[in-house]
Amino acid sequence: MALKGESFRHQDGRLTQRIVLGAKSYFIKQHSGVGWKEIFKNLIQFRLPVLSASNEWRAINKLASLQIAVPTVVGFGMRGINPATVESFILMEEIAPAVSLETLCADWKQHPPSFADKQKLITAVATIARVMHEHGVNHRDFYLCHFLLHPSQRLYLIDLHRAMRHRLTPERWIIKDLAGLYFSSTQIGLTQRDLYRFMKIYHKSPLHTLLASEKTFWQKVLTRGNTYRDHTQSV
Repeated sequence: MALKGESFRHQDGRLTQRIVLGAKSYFIKQHSGVGWKEIFKNLIQFRLPVLSASNEWRAINKLASLQIAVPTVVGFGMRGINPATVESFILMEEIAPAVSLETLCADWKQHPPSFADKQKLITAVATIARVMHEHGVNHRDFYLCHFLLHPSQRLYLIDLHRAMRHRLTPERWIIKDLAGLYFSSTQIGLTQRDLYRFMKIYHKSPLHTLLASEKTFWQKVLTRGNTYRDHTQSV
């Protein structure tokens, strides 16, 4: 907990830093306790408060067991029993060099990628979403910025501190994840055909079948994603 490095984010009792130990770079998330005020505020707003690094540690272990590429954890610790003051940390290897899909896709409208490259990325993102949701995990911050593409072409999913685990993933949390992903991709020039390709891979189903059986589900995703966009534009 005493480690110091380059600060990336500091909020809600959580400090994220990049540190160098020996010749290797790591990211450490240090949780110092959110306090009862923050816990009650989240509960009143029907949000689940993140109390410690254990949430991310368990989510990473779960997704790694599903063969989804996630950060490699090299250290985790927690102390205290009071949920408002519990201290914890998670230490992960830095994924580098890598580029987020938000950055990679930012100029796709002006400089479209090859069909093969776009198809490969759509397939990878849809597969991660499907496997995650099929096995009881939802991300809660499922945006393009939380996918990192390594030069090896391996696609990593990061920032899992708010992820939830279930026996079966509730539909409302699936819709939230997919709506967030849709919202974060509305400005990169995806076509209707691209969206259909994502849907086919996500459901492992022919397009004509899912358009008949899943139309209501995807309308909910679209509606919620547009709500995020309208809220952002009004701020």
